[in-house]
Amino acid sequence: MRIIAADDERIALESLVLSIKQICPDEEIVSFRRSAELLRYIDSEKVDVAFLDIRMPGTSGVELAQRLKEYNPQVNVIFVTGYEEYSSSAMELHASGYILKPVTPEKISRELCDLRYPVPPSTKKPLLVKCFGNFEVMLPDGSALHFERSKAKELFAYLVYRRGTSSSIREIAATIFEDNFYDKKQQVYIQKIISSMMKTLRECGAEEVISKTYNSLSVIPEKIDCDYYRFMNAQQPGTPEFSNYTGEFMAQYSWAEFVNGYLDRILMENK
Repeated sequence: MRIIAADDERIALESLVLSIKQICPDEEIVSFRRSAELLRYIDSEKVDVAFLDIRMPGTSGVELAQRLKEYNPQVNVIFVTGYEEYSSSAMELHASGYILKPVTPEKISRELCDLRYPVPPSTKKPLLVKCFGNFEVMLPDGSALHFERSKAKELFAYLVYRRGTSSSIREIAATIFEDNFYDKKQQVYIQKIISSMMKTLRECGAEEVISKTYNSLSVIPEKIDCDYYRFMNAQQPGTPEFSNYTGEFMAQYSWAEFVNGYLDRILMENK
């Protein structure tokens, strides 16, 4: 399930996102303080639930809801506001819910448990990720996922390696460009690589495996089937999860070399 949250006030937005995360810790949540950024996002990304502050400068929350419904008539719009008089606007748009500030996890939970358009849980993982040996990404039919740019594939590998930990754009650039000077030219290039990676994932229906914020990226571990993650989560020595590791981890990337020693130690401790 992909959830977006919009509020032009920074503290209010942080509070809203924190409350959503407490109720939905494993779901993708993308936040916006500017209407224009949200509109650009929904032009290419499908949204299941939208928490929208009604009073936003420029394009209001009501107008944003109208645009969202043009893209997806079954999007669940939940208005968040400090003003009761906007409830009629919510009713006219057939909104899923209406929350009066201050936002609390209890209010979020109540609305998500009573969505106008229930979101079916996704159990099928769209990608099989192989980290042992060379890094490869496979589709459910067994075919290899082709990345248009080799650096886009390396970027995805780095996010997988981070196991869900958020990485800033600058940190990513320092890793895959080997600490080259982070100037304007490199900033433009890294954005092209990110766009290329997201395009590849979107075309195979797997864009949901990435969590994006304004200046950082992370993979959502629960949404991919990965030999490295299965190894780390394995409880019993001698299981296939342990036997699949033969001493190489993302062999084509030099920044991943030190992980071999860490995995070797785990393997020895479980023999």
